[in-house]
Amino acid sequence: MAQTPLKGIRVVEFAHMVMGPTCGLVLADLGAEVIKVEPLEGDNTRRLQGAGAGFYPIFNRNKKSIALDLKSPEGMEIVLKLVDAADAVTENFRPGALDKLGLGYADLSRRNPRLVYCTLKGFLNGPYENRPALDEVVQMMGGLAYMTGLPDRPLRVGSSVNDIMGGMFAAIGILAALRERETTGRGKLVKSALFENTAFLVSQHMAQYSITGEAPPPMSVKKPAWGVYDIFETSDDRLFVGVVTDTQWEVFCREFDQPELAANPDIRTNGQRVKNRGWLIPKVGEVFKAWSRADLEKKLESIGLPYAPINKPWDLFDDPHLNASGGLVEMRVAPGKSIKVPTLPLELDGERLGKRNDPPTVSENVRELLAGLGYAEDAVEALIRRGIVTAPQ
Repeated sequence: MAQTPLKGIRVVEFAHMVMGPTCGLVLADLGAEVIKVEPLEGDNTRRLQGAGAGFYPIFNRNKKSIALDLKSPEGMEIVLKLVDAADAVTENFRPGALDKLGLGYADLSRRNPRLVYCTLKGFLNGPYENRPALDEVVQMMGGLAYMTGLPDRPLRVGSSVNDIMGGMFAAIGILAALRERETTGRGKLVKSALFENTAFLVSQHMAQYSITGEAPPPMSVKKPAWGVYDIFETSDDRLFVGVVTDTQWEVFCREFDQPELAANPDIRTNGQRVKNRGWLIPKVGEVFKAWSRADLEKKLESIGLPYAPINKPWDLFDDPHLNASGGLVEMRVAPGKSIKVPTLPLELDGERLGKRNDPPTVSENVRELLAGLGYAEDAVEALIRRGIVTAPQ
């Protein structure tokens, strides 16, 4: 496995669901020691079913877990000792929740001035900052659901895109603050938010509207920037094909023996092809319809034109590229049960960032972490017996 550049960085994570754990996942995969602080019964995310069943195993690998009673003086003492030795703290609970416990930025930065404190919320500072938010809420507010659905029926994107990207931006902010700390000697408050992330995602459509004066239609109403950019029927299936440059158009016409299309002055440039999509796409469709999907894929691969099969997410388990490149790793999700999950989409010196540890069970690392804080073995067992911390599961 590649070297882990954040080795030696300790992060204390107060996080649940997707956004906060994604931030911790990025840091943990890069080598940081990420300590997940959970309630005595464990993070509620562990018990989600249906669409949430994958949240915990996907976003919590390479972390450590300690479950404790934050409302007890002894539990708070443990947490503060962890924070005193930490480089960063992350949290994504409702606004003000940790402040009431004495675990907000103001309190913890006084204890540990070098601490980088990252809060992941629905909104950055402004009129909305205390509103609760979810990924779907901000997709509706920010126009992303409009751009994804039908004109009269907004539809959320088929992934927790804002939660995941919000966590990624939080990790970027933490890394920037840690880099600045090397000069100043002090940490700072980092904040990442779902709504502003949505605005960033739709910024291309905002700019398009400002520049052209035309409202961009949803993606379901096809109006692409390229002349040939569609799903086409083959003789036995379907395939997405893109011909997005004038050079690629020349290649398509030559390799698929279309001299009439090549000679037509009305479709010589991409802009012309966009304007003539009404008759051009059916014509290109006739060309591809004569090929089987497998043969068409081989042909497009050999001549360098972009294409894609129309996959479902679970088809990726058998994807030859992901399996050959270290893009999937085995992850334990329950005793005797493992699944394959994607790794971070990064390479460092040609190596992928893999798994060091499975997602921890509830309080799996409690004895190790308390021993590292100076607790004797009998003191740890006493805390377990008294219900201050949870025994390893």
